Amino acid sequence: MGQEEWILNLEDNEWLLTKINHDRMIARAIVVDDEGCFYFVRANRDDDFGKATLIETAGGGVEAGEDLNIAIRRELKEELGADVEVLCKIGVVSDYYNLIHRHNINNYFLCKVKTLGDKHLTQDEIEDFHLSTLKLGYEEALVEYERCRCTSLGRLVANREVPVLKRAKKLL
Repeated sequence: MGQEEWILNLEDNEWLLTKINHDRMIARAIVVDDEGCFYFVRANRDDDFGKATLIETAGGGVEAGEDLNIAIRRELKEELGADVEVLCKIGVVSDYYNLIHRHNINNYFLCKVKTLGDKHLTQDEIEDFHLSTLKLGYEEALVEYERCRCTSLGRLVANREVPVLKRAKKLL
């Protein structure tokens, strides 16, 4: 008998809910290497959400007709330059960005780095989000998420990702 999927449902308590008019299917990963270090992206944003520097798991939107396993491998190659082994699905986090009227369905995977190479970032990721790679220990990552809670978007991201990181640590 299969194990029941882990699901976390979160609300956006930062911005007023006026309407939700679209869902976004997302593939994200907790990425770890042989030494137990974790890989994240740092985003320096200045957009509708305000000015913020964040730590976030690598990942992004699943393209129409794309399988989740293919999507996570593509996203990790693009954002981290990582070729990975998908160890398991951690679970799903449903959260909301009320400011942009969006419901996010975040499918989280636990992945192990096989090789690191060139990234393939989009123009938005380079020019608008200024994405860079962070390699951190588990405790360092928790401290970094806590540091980013000083902004509304940072709180939304940390509320979504810290429980996933803790679950991934137990799975390892």
